[in-house]
Amino acid sequence: MKRENNSVKITVTVNGIEYRETVPAHTTLLQFLREKLLLTGTKEGCGIGECGACTVIMNGKSVASCLVLAAEVDGAQVRTVEGEMRDGELSALQKAFIEHGATQCGFCTPGMIMSAQELLERNSNPSREEIVEAIAGNLCRCTGYEPIVEAIEAVITSKDSPRRST
Repeated sequence: MKRENNSVKITVTVNGIEYRETVPAHTTLLQFLREKLLLTGTKEGCGIGECGACTVIMNGKSVASCLVLAAEVDGAQVRTVEGEMRDGELSALQKAFIEHGATQCGFCTPGMIMSAQELLERNSNPSREEIVEAIAGNLCRCTGYEPIVEAIEAVITSKDSPRRST
């Protein structure tokens, strides 16, 4: 990372594509993703890291992108909900959310999917309690969480595993 006049130069890999960009020093990862890269699947809910709508996976861990400065992602690997698709096909987790009615209004869905994906990458067979704990930082006003938990459980029990090579 190189600093120039209240701007920083960063190199970051997002969804497998390397970007070299100059951004204002105060830019958050959320703003960078939405405004610079036009990856609008990541949502801004509260802006203070409480709702989980902006959750992405950074270097293998789920993070609230509204709390991370773009300067902090220099050299990092970031995945957004858009990066979960392969060859135009939704991931098993994305499909399960649709099939189980876990999307409702859809605002929390990208963050929920990324939190669940991170869980499944570190634990391929989590218990219901571990699933609930993994999504605890993601607020949903519509579903009551049960369809979300059921969608994640369905992926665990299916032969179409959401596991990725990292």
